[in-house]
Amino acid sequence: MTTVIFSHGQESGPWGTKIRAMAELARRMGCEADSIDFQGIADPTARVEKCVRECRDIEDQLILVGSSMGGHVATAAAETVGAAGLFVLAPAYYMEGYEDLTPTPPTLPTTIVHGWHDDVVPVENSIRFARECAATLHIVDGDHRLTANIDEINNYLQRFIERLQQEA
Repeated sequence: MTTVIFSHGQESGPWGTKIRAMAELARRMGCEADSIDFQGIADPTARVEKCVRECRDIEDQLILVGSSMGGHVATAAAETVGAAGLFVLAPAYYMEGYEDLTPTPPTLPTTIVHGWHDDVVPVENSIRFARECAATLHIVDGDHRLTANIDEINNYLQRFIERLQQEA
């Protein structure tokens, strides 16, 4: 069995539009899906610690999915929790003033989706990170929220999950 755990961004909640749509896809594919509630936790390190606590007892194949700060959190927790894969949207890497918080690129299959028109996290940050860890990078015609790109994102997520399930 595969379990997909979602980490939301700073300004959203655990069951926003994107996460609901991606979780529905994961469930249709036979996966368990859940989302961690980070509301009220502004500190990225505290969010990573919560993610690790929430995931540590999962014995299934684990896929972490995160958006914006949730992408940072999922990336920072991925190797600690033994994730099989990492799928992130507009991840908050190399943010001005917080560059030192950017997680070390993990050594596991990683896919990044980022919008060309993101005015919160520069797309160049994802390009840089993808280059460092040879991640698959999809740059789409979207903004930071990527809500207009959910069908495209779900196509990428479906292929990512299928690939990991075949390799398991």
